[in-house]
Amino acid sequence: MDVGQGLLLALAILAVCCLPALFALLFCADEIIDRVACGWAEWREQRRERRTIARLDRAIEAEALTRDIDLTEFDRDGRRPLDQLATDLRRLGGHRLAAADRSVVWHGAVIEAYDERLRAACRALDIVEHLAELDGVDREIERVRVEGLLHAAGLTLPAARAAHHQRHR
Repeated sequence: MDVGQGLLLALAILAVCCLPALFALLFCADEIIDRVACGWAEWREQRRERRTIARLDRAIEAEALTRDIDLTEFDRDGRRPLDQLATDLRRLGGHRLAAADRSVVWHGAVIEAYDERLRAACRALDIVEHLAELDGVDREIERVRVEGLLHAAGLTLPAARAAHHQRHR
């Protein structure tokens, strides 16, 4: 057996061994092409999003806006996460607005807990508030002002219900 015949035999064995893989490739070609096309489209979309975010950052100078924020303040022990504070504020805000059928003591406790969460959210977002120093109508006005500042900072709080009307007659 010479070298040419040995090479031909090796190629024949290789072809027989690769035949199942070729059949699988032939039958699954549409799936493979679809996965490659979807992967390519996803990569392009992610790249487009990254470029858009980078352009927006440059346009609003995001680095300049966040340069003075101390991020270590968000990692300190004992600090409640902002999303948990927002959840508490929404829950307590709903109780506060629906307190018509509750006792005065219960309503006072809900208001105090709500104000404490407002103060914690203000500390987390570095917003100045004066809730602890005020009482009566002044405290109500300060609460509305603080809620507005928290809303402007991106913390959505429950608004007064449409069915809830003040009675000043």
